[in-house]
Amino acid sequence: MESLLECVPNFSEGRSQEVIDAIAGAIRGIDGVKLLDVDASASANRTVYTFVGSPRCVVTAAVSAARVAYQHIDMAQHKGEHPRLGALDVCPFIPVRNASMADAIRCANDFASRLATELKVPTYLYQDAAVKGDYRVSLPDIRSGEYEGLAEKIVKPEWVPDYGPAEFVPRWGATVCGARPFLIAYNVNMLSTKEQAHRVALDIREQGRGKDKPGMFKCCRAIGWYLDDANMAQVSINLTNFNVTGMHQVFDACKASAQSLNLAVVGSQLVGLVPLQAMLDSAEHYMETEKLFLTEESQKIRLVIDRLGLDSLEKFKPEERIIEYVIGLNKPGPLLTCTLEGFVKQLGSRSSAPGGGSAAAVMAAMGAGLGSMMGWMTYGKRKFEDLDSAMRGAIGPLDSAMKELLPLVDEDTKSFKDYSAALSLPKATDDDRAVHDEAVRMAARHTVAVPLSVMRTSSKCWPHLHVLAECGNINCKSDLQVGAKSLETGIFGAYQNVLINLPSLSAEDDDYKSQVSAEAEALYANAVKSCQQLLDKVSTRSS
Repeated sequence: MESLLECVPNFSEGRSQEVIDAIAGAIRGIDGVKLLDVDASASANRTVYTFVGSPRCVVTAAVSAARVAYQHIDMAQHKGEHPRLGALDVCPFIPVRNASMADAIRCANDFASRLATELKVPTYLYQDAAVKGDYRVSLPDIRSGEYEGLAEKIVKPEWVPDYGPAEFVPRWGATVCGARPFLIAYNVNMLSTKEQAHRVALDIREQGRGKDKPGMFKCCRAIGWYLDDANMAQVSINLTNFNVTGMHQVFDACKASAQSLNLAVVGSQLVGLVPLQAMLDSAEHYMETEKLFLTEESQKIRLVIDRLGLDSLEKFKPEERIIEYVIGLNKPGPLLTCTLEGFVKQLGSRSSAPGGGSAAAVMAAMGAGLGSMMGWMTYGKRKFEDLDSAMRGAIGPLDSAMKELLPLVDEDTKSFKDYSAALSLPKATDDDRAVHDEAVRMAARHTVAVPLSVMRTSSKCWPHLHVLAECGNINCKSDLQVGAKSLETGIFGAYQNVLINLPSLSAEDDDYKSQVSAEAEALYANAVKSCQQLLDKVSTRSS
């Protein structure tokens, strides 16, 4: 799978549509790059571009965009609400898929070097790419003094750029380039003055009001500003690690802080793209605090849009704003998207894949799905109102297991094909043999890991199926029985695939083989026992 990185350059132009479009055209003109979003703000006089591609392609696209900006943006004439250091103010590279932070750091250095060589402009490295001390890690620290203070700052020994000349370039200023985890640019809308919004920002941001008065949240940067075009203020927030501080946390805190000042919060705004997990984290928060029960991803997204007021300035379209949806990372594979008839015919064709491993994942997913169905046929009905809590506890895990098992249908077939491809790699030289042997070793481990994942995920379903056997809607008795046998069969099929693939592992994986073999045997034995206990239990119940 090809490495995929995201690049999010922020250009100091948000008012000239001609320039905004020209920069976007430069990015689109690079093969292997997909421009995902262009977010322009006239008040900030700034446009944020978001695009993804391979490491080489994203660097080339960023350089291409910078060339256009160099021709059209004159920082000596620039005015805007947002802090900035240069025409291309900041350009981070972010690992997205099959890419490491080391890959992003290499991209940052490659880009900075090309910028210095081609445009003769100064560039600073920041965050994970920083190399010259703690005082040059944080973007706000590097950007302090902004463009207006750069002429005096850049000649100081401690502020010599990492790349490019140590001199003030009036038309350009300087660029800050780096590597970082995914940053969420998120604004909370307030009917207030800029100064009042900034007071709220000081409450929530990590820096707070200074060393002796830190703010409420880690990994949170914030300032207050005013949007003339929207006739409202905003708390402009950068969440540098949404796993530490989420959107729901800062939104609720802004509301509380604003209420203490007798001010109104009227929704919020996402700038650029947002990871799906960040949205789901916020959904889980509101589901827990409001005691809501939702399993469908689309409903969870809709809940977050409503609770955070993400539609307040413009319609929030998940397919255009959630990065996994835009890129298509969560698209189901070819086996899941074909018809049932098509899948069965592929199983019966003169081909070794798809085979028993994919069929086992299907059977297991159907088992979890039938259990979930029985739960839904019990939940929310007046007759079974006293069982709502128990059904919530069963439906959620079974639904999650079903959704985790479905992608393994395609993944099992893919793992077999990858193993076959690895075996076909050349072995003409010592280097070839080393590459071949390592590829075969890793592919062989994956052919074991996929069916083992089927077994592990399926095994989590038994306690919840037993709850349904005890008190679920008995009119679904046969559905649960079929579900239990389907789950057991899926686990059996996955177990056989683990056993047949284990001998393909190399001798250096002997300890791993022993561990997997013992775990798989225990999971299968538990499946046989749990299934029979469930069938015995449900057989004693009558309609």
